Amino acid sequence: MSDCLVTKYGDARLPRYTSYPTAPAFSATVGPDEYARGLADAGTAGPVSIYLHVPFCRSMCLYCGCHTTITRQDAPVHEYLGAMKHEIELVAFAVGNSVPVKNIHFGGGTPTIMKPDEFADLMNKLKSAFELEDQTSVAVEIDPRTLTTPMIQALGENGVNRASLGVQSFDPIVQEAINRVQSFEQTQAAVLGLRAVGVSSINFDLIYGLPHQSVRSCVETVALATTLRPERLAVFGYAHIPVFKKHQRLIDEAALPDASERNDQAEAIADELAKAGYVRIGLDHFALPDDELAIAARTGTLRRNFQGYTTDTCNTLVGLGASAIGRLPTGYIQNHVPIGLYAERVSAGVLPTAKGYLLTREDKLRAKVIERLMCDFEVDLDQLTSEFGYDAGFLLDRNDRLKDLEADGVVTICDGRVSVAQRSRFMVRAVAAAFDAYFGSHGRTHSKAA
Repeated sequence: MSDCLVTKYGDARLPRYTSYPTAPAFSATVGPDEYARGLADAGTAGPVSIYLHVPFCRSMCLYCGCHTTITRQDAPVHEYLGAMKHEIELVAFAVGNSVPVKNIHFGGGTPTIMKPDEFADLMNKLKSAFELEDQTSVAVEIDPRTLTTPMIQALGENGVNRASLGVQSFDPIVQEAINRVQSFEQTQAAVLGLRAVGVSSINFDLIYGLPHQSVRSCVETVALATTLRPERLAVFGYAHIPVFKKHQRLIDEAALPDASERNDQAEAIADELAKAGYVRIGLDHFALPDDELAIAARTGTLRRNFQGYTTDTCNTLVGLGASAIGRLPTGYIQNHVPIGLYAERVSAGVLPTAKGYLLTREDKLRAKVIERLMCDFEVDLDQLTSEFGYDAGFLLDRNDRLKDLEADGVVTICDGRVSVAQRSRFMVRAVAAAFDAYFGSHGRTHSKAA
């Protein structure tokens, strides 16, 4: 990759495009009433997916960009789970108890911070409120450092078949710099325990661009990680946004790699994973060839949502918990972020909606274009604009950002089809931004493109 292109596009702050429009476009004008109406309609539109946000951790990882709270006590978690069960009742009433659920995802924070009996109780609440089937996929995000044997057993007993483990880096110098010291042995013990109780798909999260990280340490981390043979890996670039995440101010900015080094680290990780037999999926995921994510990428059915690349085809995602974002056929909904305010609204019998966004026809077109670019690195604009009732040149005419990308050789445009060059795929978010009608209009700082 040309150094000038890395310099030009790699330092750009861009959305990850797990939704369109992205969260900064959400407005408080969309509230509980709009959400209730959307849920009622969604209940007749086929199966749904559910995301449950557990915003608690035992310690703060300095790279973290999630909504989470540090607690050494169990009481705040227990009280929060009580509020979440009440929210489940409110949502089930609005959507209809008989709606089938295809996927359940526990995120955080650290969902496994709850006690084993609390997890079982929460799963039973979901089963009583919705229609879960034997085929319902249940996924949980896990911090191997705090995962206990009783919790592993509870996960297996309650139908968890997917687990995502935070690894980030096995380099002890990097771990010290990000306040996440985690041995390989801890990760290995978690993997072996999860597999023993029937968790059939395991994902590792890795991060590049961290303080004191190098290409060599990235390669060494991959070498260790792949000995455990996770079915998938997600490889993210560290997003340094201390203006929004104050704990990131504890990271030494002088120890962070520049755009060129970040790109070298990302490509070194990709090369090592390819040598280990993993297939690259979209921008930042990898999977074994027989994994359903790899199959979806090959067949053009890959999707993208708030959890990243997915095979989830549900049109409705119900978000539960403080700060959780849901998706309806009509738009997006986000709950209140402060835990106290969230619990207060739920206890009053009100859906805890803080803001949202109702999609226009043009939004739906642009969302589809951006999703296909992020998943396939190409999109047939003629076909999609026709499907949505627009003229063929609607997204190409006067698109100066896209023209610049074409001039730089990042994309080619032929007969209405936009394709990202193989060597420029790490810049696909810059290409997606060329179709984002709201980009730059909300003053939000995003992560670097590379």
